[in-house]
Amino acid sequence: MDYRVLLYYNYTPVEDPEGFAKEHLAFCKELGLKGRILVANEGINGTVSGTVEATNAYMEHMHADERFKDTEFKIDEASEHAFKKMHVRPRNELVALHLDEDEDIDPNELTGKYLEPTEFKEALQDEDTIVLDARNDYEYDLGHFRGAVRPDIRTFRELPQWIRDNKEKFMDKKVVTYCTGGIRCEKFSGWLLREGVKDVGQLHGGIATYGKDPNTQGEMWDGKMYVFDERISVDINDVDKQVVGKDWFDGTPCERYVNCANPECNRQILTSEENQAKHVGGCSYECAASQDNLYVKRHGISDEEWRARLENWEEAVKV
Repeated sequence: MDYRVLLYYNYTPVEDPEGFAKEHLAFCKELGLKGRILVANEGINGTVSGTVEATNAYMEHMHADERFKDTEFKIDEASEHAFKKMHVRPRNELVALHLDEDEDIDPNELTGKYLEPTEFKEALQDEDTIVLDARNDYEYDLGHFRGAVRPDIRTFRELPQWIRDNKEKFMDKKVVTYCTGGIRCEKFSGWLLREGVKDVGQLHGGIATYGKDPNTQGEMWDGKMYVFDERISVDINDVDKQVVGKDWFDGTPCERYVNCANPECNRQILTSEENQAKHVGGCSYECAASQDNLYVKRHGISDEEWRARLENWEEAVKV
């Protein structure tokens, strides 16, 4: 394939995130890259797409910088760009855990034990180990490791409170955690240790690395892995893939994600094209009936047809 997608992060000091972001954006555009990069005092976190030549040049440039010389890049082959534009933005933190300043975790000082893919696979089969998904609920619903715990959260910043509310389940257990590329677990595993969980491990390199490991080949992963670009999802399991995603409306197997048509909601749901059309793009009747319904506007649906679909929905609910 002619294109690549690079996924990477590095917790390393960056003195002037705003100035760096401006310069780095210009460099990325010069290479013809597209993607999303976040820069903070604590480091960098990015996903970019581009030609093989451009991505090679980018990795060489990063490794030539003393701050980023040890950056590990996860590489996916692609047939085209995975993003529409190129953004490099300064942020207060690389992952939105939203801890107070005196609570924040520096992964270079405190983090869980790294587990390589084969070690993590062993942990998955250990009855005395709790495997904890550190991602959002919609990511889990599309795909996850077999037997993994699904936190009831919509965003990563909700995870600490969910753990505190369910602390008795984890305190005296061996806990291993995982996320897409590893960056969320770097902080979260350290946070678990500081909260008093004695034995904490994390999947080194995340799901992305596990899926490419020749020894695991993604085994024991079910469904697809959610990614934050135009691809939406990628395959992980090359051994015995199973579909675990379920259609929001009828529960049938589904791996197609869409956003709710009501921009005030914007919830991501799994649904077929047929069910999306039937429910006018909404995740609920209220969202489908919203005057700001983007699905209605995008498809040029008349008011008469819109009302008819809403009435059919109401009738189906009554039955």
